[in-house]
Amino acid sequence: MRYVIIGAGTAGLEAARTIRKEDGSARISVISADTYIHSRCMLHKYIAGERDEVQLDFTEDNFWDKFDINWMKGVKVCAACPEEKVIVLETGEKVGYDRLLLANEADSFSPPVGELRKASNVFGLRNLSDAQAIVKEAGHAEQVLVIGSGLVGLDAAYGLLEKGKKITIVEMAPQILPVQLDDHAAEAYQKLFERAGVRFILGRKASEAVCGHDGKIHKVTLDNGEEIPCDLVIVAAGVRPSSAYLEGSGIACERGVTVDTHMQTNKPGVYAAGDITGLSGIWPNATEQGRVAGKNMCGIPEMYTDTFAAKNTINFFGLVTLCVGRIREEEGDQVQIKEDRRQYKRAILRQGKIEGILLQGDISNAGTWQYLIKNRIDISGIQKDIFGISYADFYQVDETGRYEWVV
Repeated sequence: MRYVIIGAGTAGLEAARTIRKEDGSARISVISADTYIHSRCMLHKYIAGERDEVQLDFTEDNFWDKFDINWMKGVKVCAACPEEKVIVLETGEKVGYDRLLLANEADSFSPPVGELRKASNVFGLRNLSDAQAIVKEAGHAEQVLVIGSGLVGLDAAYGLLEKGKKITIVEMAPQILPVQLDDHAAEAYQKLFERAGVRFILGRKASEAVCGHDGKIHKVTLDNGEEIPCDLVIVAAGVRPSSAYLEGSGIACERGVTVDTHMQTNKPGVYAAGDITGLSGIWPNATEQGRVAGKNMCGIPEMYTDTFAAKNTINFFGLVTLCVGRIREEEGDQVQIKEDRRQYKRAILRQGKIEGILLQGDISNAGTWQYLIKNRIDISGIQKDIFGISYADFYQVDETGRYEWVV
């Protein structure tokens, strides 16, 4: 059986690992544009110079030999032909398969503002090649403009701070980290970045950018007319699934490749996992999607049911925050907050169930919160401080001396 996997991120490699465990005689090929295996979560450490390309690798030693996988690296796929069961590489070579997994993640999205998309000093930060380009350009840049203050934007800024750059971050929302945090928790990080020299401009967006004679952007004009000088621009305003090569293939793709609960597309024998699906892009979910896809590709039915996606761990300047579930308050919610000089905790409840938890400073007991939210456990019968809840509150000893779940 020939298995071909497009993409060498965590989803693709977990699928490859799973296939090898289930099918010892499988012929497995992983095709990727990347030439190094890397965790995108660690790209800021590469920008800062704390890790090199090899140190970004998240696989075990001798991964390719251990699982007998053929890695075709530095190769781009330009077309998929599911009716013929082949994919076409940019070299013109055709690669046949019996089972195909689309796991080549997503690309940075640059908004159509002026000439941002054509400038040679404007970059996203989604993969190692982006980080390599940023490091090269940063070598002769002093003023950096980051558009977007989500995790990617702050990661880029955090890495470049280590190189002594003057950084301005523009965010159209009224706070930083608008998707991950409430305004109070976000403010704590903003103060830390500002203390390190970063300037934030909130509630504004870029409206114009013109290339100079050298093909670079030297200033960006905001919607209020303010001009921000810059030598390097990093756009962290969102991502789009890397699905251009699927055009004309007949594989259903809207905001991402459409899959069923077995991670199979609308074309038999073609599966998808990770960011390209438009499902949760966080690391654990992408890994699980790859595992489930691998099982089903081997004919072992298994369903992906973990649609619980909202979980983020943030750590800048030693301040750790964990967000699980829903962060934004809605009408009818009950919100409980606990705060002191060492920690900030905020829980959202609805009809006796925890919808979301934000822990900043102290993220202990995180596993309990994730279980309660994911499984929608009713805690209305527990008469104690909500922030003191633990697994022990949901067990009792039965007549045999064993612990049993009582919720």
